[in-house]
Amino acid sequence: MRSTGLRGKARLLVGPHVRRAREAAGLSQAALARRIGISPSYLNQIERNQRPLTLRVLALLRDALGVDLDVVGDDADGRLVMDVQGALADTRAGVAHAAGRDDIRELVRAFPDAARALAHWHRNAVEAQRRIEEMAVGLGADLPHGAPTPVSPYEAVLDFVHDHRNHFADLDERAERLAEDEGLHGLAAEAGLAERLRRRHGVRVALVDRDAGRRRFDAATRRLEIPRRLAPRRRAFQMAVELAFLEHGDALDRLTDTPGLGDADARALARIGLANYFAGAVVLPYGRFLEEAERVGYDIAVLASTFDVGIEAVCHRLSTLQRPGRCGVPFFFVRVDRAGNISKHHSAGELQLSRVGGTCPLWAVFAAFATPGRFVTQVAQMPDGRLHLWVARTVVQPTGGYGSPDVEFALGLGCELHHAHRLVYGRGLPTADPALAVPIGPGCRLCVRAGCRQRAYPLVGRPLDIDEARSPATPYPAM
Repeated sequence: MRSTGLRGKARLLVGPHVRRAREAAGLSQAALARRIGISPSYLNQIERNQRPLTLRVLALLRDALGVDLDVVGDDADGRLVMDVQGALADTRAGVAHAAGRDDIRELVRAFPDAARALAHWHRNAVEAQRRIEEMAVGLGADLPHGAPTPVSPYEAVLDFVHDHRNHFADLDERAERLAEDEGLHGLAAEAGLAERLRRRHGVRVALVDRDAGRRRFDAATRRLEIPRRLAPRRRAFQMAVELAFLEHGDALDRLTDTPGLGDADARALARIGLANYFAGAVVLPYGRFLEEAERVGYDIAVLASTFDVGIEAVCHRLSTLQRPGRCGVPFFFVRVDRAGNISKHHSAGELQLSRVGGTCPLWAVFAAFATPGRFVTQVAQMPDGRLHLWVARTVVQPTGGYGSPDVEFALGLGCELHHAHRLVYGRGLPTADPALAVPIGPGCRLCVRAGCRQRAYPLVGRPLDIDEARSPATPYPAM
């Protein structure tokens, strides 16, 4: 039988992903069909999963839409699979059902809208439970009967960013043009942005001695105040954020006008996030940054020194380099505190993190806390067999003078292991032997690994194995 060159026919049935990518690009079926040289009826059958993709059409769609459908078809909805699995296995719903991962993956592929609705319903239920518990330990206030409990704006924005693969092409290109037109390179960035604000918008930048590390814009007096204590690059970043609102409000409005951000608070939060995205792209222009990243093997410390920015800014930018035709390594980026709370997670690739039951303690980001200020590397394997290379390091954000506790996080930057040869961090690692990889999981409640001695909770929706009673997951483990 003739081989397609891909791992199985199901991998090629990615119709809903093609449709969403086409709609995101603003193309009709007829327009996309003309662009790649196939008939509209053939494209319609592909989008309805009535015909699988051939390698030739897959390549044409990838070039036309800027989406790696070869990856998407395999597991780009891995997070949605994880969310549905969590919803079905959540005992709080009273209908826990430990559906097989293959069955859930087929559900997601065949009925993606229904799967998203199920995951959305579950997040609503979890959020409602959280609010009830918070009020129970608070002042005893009652939750109004029948009150809506939408997904938090923060979660909605994370989903929004994930759906765009953490890359917003229009904003990135506008930022790069601005940086080139105004010569915003090196130390010239701060002065150039201040002059642009004055010349184009009559805005005067004032450096002030204020503790808060944020800008303050007075529209009436056209005065933009920025804390003097910030480093020059961070002051430039704050000016670029204000320019995003002043010059590119149309793009921010268009991008946030989506049903996924139906809540006004979510749209406002997404708008701020996109303005920050624009500012980061001004300070670290796409072409120059990607060229330097490739040249130095994605060395985070070298990039931070070269562009005079922080480690976190570099990690942020590396996770956005997915311009069609000129892509960088598709990274995952996370920021975690010592308690395991993930305050940031952006991904140009696919990272499966559970929203139920915390994260995996065997993950490299937690080992970073043991060696503060140093990079930690790890080859890790997820339960589905996928291998990742992780680089992690702690960062400290000073909050004030003596007596004020500093804020500490661990940053994690990861990619699939087959990209390791492009990274300095891949040198000398056991990339050829999967048996040497650290077995990690999405979180204890959804991790299917049997016999893990680090498990904090039994797998939800599955009868307890007697061996698990000997693990730390039981309330009174054996001594």
